[in-house]
Amino acid sequence: MSLRPLIAIFGTTGVGKSNLAIQLALHLAQPAHKSGWKGARVINADAMQVYAGLDIITNKVPESEQHGIEHLLMGFKQPGEQYVVGQWVKDAICAIDETHMRNEIPIVVGGTSYWMQHLIFPDRLTGMQPEQTPALSESILTSLASLPPHLLDLFNCLPEQPPDAALYPDAGAALHRLLHHLDPSMAARWHWRDTRKVFRSLSIIKDTGRRPSEIISEQSETVLKPRYRTLCFWLYAEPPVLHHRLNRRVDSMIENGLLNEVRCLHSISRNASSQVSDSEADDVDYTLGIYQSIGYREFHEYISSTFPTEKAFQEAVENMKTSTRQYSRKQISWIRNKLLPAIHAANLDVTTVPMYMLDATNDTNEDWTSKVRDPAIQITEEFLNGGTLPDPLMLSELARKMLQVNVKPVDPTLVLNAQRKVVCPTCTIDTTKPVMIDEERFDAHLRGRPHRRLAQKMTKERQQEAQRAKRLERVSKATTESDSDIDMGPGTLFS
Repeated sequence: MSLRPLIAIFGTTGVGKSNLAIQLALHLAQPAHKSGWKGARVINADAMQVYAGLDIITNKVPESEQHGIEHLLMGFKQPGEQYVVGQWVKDAICAIDETHMRNEIPIVVGGTSYWMQHLIFPDRLTGMQPEQTPALSESILTSLASLPPHLLDLFNCLPEQPPDAALYPDAGAALHRLLHHLDPSMAARWHWRDTRKVFRSLSIIKDTGRRPSEIISEQSETVLKPRYRTLCFWLYAEPPVLHHRLNRRVDSMIENGLLNEVRCLHSISRNASSQVSDSEADDVDYTLGIYQSIGYREFHEYISSTFPTEKAFQEAVENMKTSTRQYSRKQISWIRNKLLPAIHAANLDVTTVPMYMLDATNDTNEDWTSKVRDPAIQITEEFLNGGTLPDPLMLSELARKMLQVNVKPVDPTLVLNAQRKVVCPTCTIDTTKPVMIDEERFDAHLRGRPHRRLAQKMTKERQQEAQRAKRLERVSKATTESDSDIDMGPGTLFS
C-alpha cells in the first residue's frame, strides 16, 4: 500500500512558513489544478499556537490573512494546560486522516520541529497511556526495593507536573536522583535541571512499568520508516538578516499590543495561583503551557512591578529580542542535527521524504516569489503528480551548503549513548546538585577558564592542606621525641 502524501514546512520563527502554507493551499484549491486533490488544509505544529487567544505573543496568522484556508489544531487549548508531543501527534494523525478523506492535502506547518519529526517517523515515542495500571517489571521492582525511603515516597507520589528547577532546585535534583536509581542510562542523558525530560522519563516508568532505556533498545530493532510520503520544505534565512528581522518583529509585536496579552496571561496565572495558596501566588511555572512563550518570562517582572520604569521596560524588550534570536538558533540546530540525519537515513533506499531548502533571506515580494513561492509550487506539483523531482542540492548555492548532512546516529540506542552527561567533581560544590556536562564537550570544559580556575584553587587548597598535615606531623614527632628524652627512672618521685 502506497504512503499517503503530506507536506511539511519547517523553519525558524520569522521566515514566512505560514505564508507559504497558505500560498500552497490556495494553489491547490484552484479548479485548474491537475493532481486530483481538491484543496488543502493547514495543520498547526507550533507548540504555542495551540493555545487559545494571545495571538500576538504566539505569532498566529490573523484570520484576515488566512484567505479562507482552514487552520487546524490552533487555539484549542487553554493557557497553562499541558499539551505534549504524544498528544499532538495523535491529534495531528486524526486531522490528516480527515483531510485525506476530504480529498485534500494536509500541510503541516510550524516551528516545533520535534513534534513534526515524530509525526513523520513513527515508533520513536516511548510513552503510552494504558487503560489500567501496568505491572512493574522485575528490574523496576528490584530497583524500587533498594530505594531510600524518601525516594520511594517520591516515586509513589510523583507530582502532577515537573517542578521548575530555577524555583525548586531541591525538588528537581530529587527527581533526577530517583531516575538515576531506576534507570541510570536514561538519567545520564538528562541534566538534573531539565526537569521536564526527567519527569517524562519517570512518567514512562509509571505508565509502562518498564525502563525507558529498555523501550528505546527495542525501538533500535525497527527500521526508521516514514508514516507518510512527505514533501519537506525548509525555509531558511541567513542569521544576520534574520536577526535584524526578528528584532523588528518584536518591536512590531509591542506596538500591536503584546503587553496587553502579557498582562492578560499574568492575570490568569495569578488567579490560578491564588486558588492554591496566597504564599504561592507569585510563583509561576514557566515550564507549562503558554508560559513557555517568549515574551511572557521577559516581561513578567516589568508587569509585576508596582512602579515599572522605562529602564525595566527597555531591558525586557532587549531580553525578548535576545531570547527570540537564541530560539531561532536552536530551531536551526534541531533541523540540521536531528531532522536532516533522520531524513537522510529514511531515504537511503528510496526517497520517500524529499527535503528542499528555500532561501527566504530576502523577504521582498520579488525575491519571495522567485525563490520561495514559485519553486515550492512547482515542486509540489511534481510531487503530487508523480513527476520527477529536482535535485534539492541544485536549487541554490545556499541549499547546497545547508543540506549537506553531517551524518549522525539515528538509532535510538546510539543516540541515547551519544548524549550522556557526566559530573565534573571539581566544579561541583553541592553533590546533590552536581555540575553536569555533555560527555562530548567535557574535554572542552576541562580547558575552560572557570574549570581551570577552580582546579587551581582546589590544587592550592590541597597543597595547603598537605603542608598543614606535614607541620602537624613534625610537631607531633617533635613532641614525642621530647617526651622520650625525659627519663626520670623508676621511683624518682617516691624514693
